[in-house]
Amino acid sequence: MILFCHPFPLNDVSSVRISHIFVDLPKTLITPVELIKCLRSIKENAFTASEYLVVITLEDHLTPDLQAKVVEMIKDTFGGMLFSPGAECLRDFPSPESLKKRVMISTKPPKEYLKAKEVKAKESGSKKGKDSSEEEAWGREFSFKAKIDDDKDDDLDEGDEDNGVDEEDPKSQQIAEPPEYKRLIAIHAGKGKGGMQDWLRVDPEKVRRLSLSEQQLENAALTYGRDIIRFTQPNILRVYPKGIRFDSSNYNPLIACMHGAQMVAFNMQGYGRSLWSMHGMFRANGGCGYVKKPDLLLRAGPHNEVFDPQAKLPVKTTLKVTVFMGEGWYYDFHHTHFDPYSPPDFYARVGIAGVHGDTVIKKTKTLEHNWIPTWDEIFEYPLTVPKLALLQIEVHEYDVSEKNDFAGQTCLPASELRKGIRAVPIHNRKGDKYKSVKLLMRFEFV
Repeated sequence: MILFCHPFPLNDVSSVRISHIFVDLPKTLITPVELIKCLRSIKENAFTASEYLVVITLEDHLTPDLQAKVVEMIKDTFGGMLFSPGAECLRDFPSPESLKKRVMISTKPPKEYLKAKEVKAKESGSKKGKDSSEEEAWGREFSFKAKIDDDKDDDLDEGDEDNGVDEEDPKSQQIAEPPEYKRLIAIHAGKGKGGMQDWLRVDPEKVRRLSLSEQQLENAALTYGRDIIRFTQPNILRVYPKGIRFDSSNYNPLIACMHGAQMVAFNMQGYGRSLWSMHGMFRANGGCGYVKKPDLLLRAGPHNEVFDPQAKLPVKTTLKVTVFMGEGWYYDFHHTHFDPYSPPDFYARVGIAGVHGDTVIKKTKTLEHNWIPTWDEIFEYPLTVPKLALLQIEVHEYDVSEKNDFAGQTCLPASELRKGIRAVPIHNRKGDKYKSVKLLMRFEFV
């Protein structure tokens, strides 16, 4: 469970009461909320679904006196639940199993944020006179040949990771920082100077978190795919939606997952196939909120060679799926929901989302005028990386004159499918399970 908070004083520091620090989501219609209310809500609800670790990612725009107040709020709220390694950076991240019912704070140490703010202010000053419209800032898509260093506009998406800040720069040590605030930070964030190659540098003496936008990751994956995987073996990579997704849409999470990213931030109100894939992925491991990375993303060979997401791989197994029939729509939907004059015409889409060589979608025939469609169709899916494969299932109602109607979906981790004939529950757009709708299916590995 990952929560993103953005605390800041509403007005100039001199006119703000210290007790009022707010959480804000810029460029959204969400009303700012007091930080203390967010912290208390997290404490009350953090472990209702799972006992595993909660990471609170802070993007703070606070002066040292307000940071001291945040320290007080966090300590008073979480008490012994808070995991804090002290002033030193961790050399290795603890196992999630050892951190049950604990809370971690992740952000950049204060000196790095303040230094980055100075750098960004100088950059923005040098750009005066240029078109500052959102179209100029967000509109251009980077080409495949674009230098990764030029992705600086993407930092407008989120400000918790600024370019051009050297974690080892002695000048940054001159900036005063509240030591208690730094001791709270269990997962240090930062990029360092230079471009993507420097950002992906592995430091054997300490671990850290790196945040990349979806666009930065896609560009980096073209050139630095294996370097990303090496980085994510000891460190944490967080990927977040690019800032132009004002409609709360999402990106393909599997690009991040197949490169070893541990935190894949999503717009949870952006319903669609991307979010359904995320739901399916986290149905694995008992739905506890943590899914172990496949061994192929954790291993390194004798010459430090790692998994190449773009390589053509041999088939490990073939998933054979039989779609027998479906039922339940008659009870869960109004009888004129799909067609005002006749029973619905259902068809099913059954496919695999995974690495490039495994991704495919297949479709049953459309059965006309039937509330209980019986398809009896068999599909086979060769899988090269079964641990990264998701079985995507959707049912639609065919409409000749208009857009086909949605009739349900589910997504399941292929590696955890149980062999045999199964009644598979179907969910609505939001991911809530229908009361009656199910598909009768058979799963085999051949």
